[in-house]
Amino acid sequence: MSDEEHHFESKADAGASKTFPQQAGTIRKNGYIVIKNRPCKVVEVSTSKTGKHGHAKCHFVGIDIFTGKKLEDIVPSSHNCDVPHVNRTDYQLIDISEDGFVSLLTESGNTKDDLRLPTDENLLSQIKEGFEGGKDLVVSVMSAMGEEQICALKDIGPK
Repeated sequence: MSDEEHHFESKADAGASKTFPQQAGTIRKNGYIVIKNRPCKVVEVSTSKTGKHGHAKCHFVGIDIFTGKKLEDIVPSSHNCDVPHVNRTDYQLIDISEDGFVSLLTESGNTKDDLRLPTDENLLSQIKEGFEGGKDLVVSVMSAMGEEQICALKDIGPK
């Protein structure tokens, strides 16, 4: 046995992977899939019959969960697709800054100040009106593949 100490440094991301593999034939409508490196909610799935080369093909239509753009992909049903880890977290809204950033209260009591107001006009006006009206608001933040965005709003009453 030697008396040398070994130090191992990892440059890898300590967090979990942004996606996981799932067989294309098992992905269903309302599930999630990565199309063109974007996390998407599956809105339509159709499967073709097995062709002369032996693979049934799955045709996916997905809506990007952050931009709302429609994306499509065709994958052999026996092949793996990337599926994003999608999380939804609720935070209490504390403040809205002049430059469009929101201040949110986390469960641990810290603040999260790195999110912008949503681009969806309807949701944006609901948040602004509720906040200006002195209501206690809780926003749902969806996160996937290193991106985050406010996707929903709950009114928990007056302050």
